[in-house]
Amino acid sequence: MATFELYRRSTIGMCLTETLDEMVQNGTLTPELAIQVLVQFDKSMTDALESQVKSKVSIKGHLHTYRFCDNVWTFILQDAMFKYDDGQENVGRVKIVACDSKLLTQ
Repeated sequence: MATFELYRRSTIGMCLTETLDEMVQNGTLTPELAIQVLVQFDKSMTDALESQVKSKVSIKGHLHTYRFCDNVWTFILQDAMFKYDDGQENVGRVKIVACDSKLLTQ
């Protein structure tokens, strides 16, 4: 199963990457093992989002920028409103990155 490296830019992904870098610099971890951990992180995030997230959300906002490159859509919305089952949230600016899930099975 192929995975995207998108989740490495999330808050938890950045923290994991920083921690792994520190461990490699300190000699606690080999660079090869750190890469294996990141690959497993990519797989685990993809699996968790696919199997455990059942919520649906609708998004409205002003489309500031959009881009389609290498089968990846990127949208930047301003004054976005997220509506979900229990309520809604207003966000000043949000970046949405979307990939074709069919590419994960190739």
